[in-house]
Amino acid sequence: MKINIKRFNKNYDLASKKVEYDVNKTNLLQSLFEIKTKIDTTLTFRCGCKSGVCGSCAVRVNGVEKLACKTTIEENDVVEAISNTSIIRDLVVDVSHETLLLKNSKTFIEENSTNNITQKDIQLIDVQSNCILCSSCHSSCPVYSVNKDFLGPFALSRALRYVNDKKIHSGSKIIDSIQDNGIWDCTLCSACTLVCPQNIDPKNDIMQLQNISVQHGYENPNMKAFDSNMGFDMSDMGFDPNSF
Repeated sequence: MKINIKRFNKNYDLASKKVEYDVNKTNLLQSLFEIKTKIDTTLTFRCGCKSGVCGSCAVRVNGVEKLACKTTIEENDVVEAISNTSIIRDLVVDVSHETLLLKNSKTFIEENSTNNITQKDIQLIDVQSNCILCSSCHSSCPVYSVNKDFLGPFALSRALRYVNDKKIHSGSKIIDSIQDNGIWDCTLCSACTLVCPQNIDPKNDIMQLQNISVQHGYENPNMKAFDSNMGFDMSDMGFDPNSF
């Protein structure tokens, strides 16, 4: 079976160079190991658990984000590094932005509450807690591709997880931190939801955060701009909403 891998090495000017390999394995991660050990030792990729829970081996296959360890390849598939981040070499990308985005969204416990935690409380944050920080959602995000300050799907899903965490004394700081370059910048396109290997729904999480933000007194700035640009005056149309 033949697969194509987009190689990158800044020292040898191999940006966007596609190299074809003939492999026997059908699992993508196993194929990468086959290439590395038997065909081309210079191929560079990242992996960890090999069972779909560490997120290290996230790549794009034919333009769609996948975990290599969970992907079955087909003839002439094209494999490349995930998007919207700097490529270090071949399929390995710089993931330092994850720490920065999580820090900016204040998704951590700053002050513990004295609440009693029930099993229902745990279930409330269970889905979002399953995020493995593979960055597949960020790679697929059209907003992040044009705005590198956007907090993005995994940071915002993590924000909801901590806002709903009864162990936190108050989630107000988190809500405050996700207003700019955050929940209102999302286009709600569902691209992140479609590629999440953990079946998390960042789009729905962001919509929940928007509702919670409104309850905290925030407004959607996009709607303000929309209203001001419309400039409708209903009195000009012979209609006065205050008349009887």
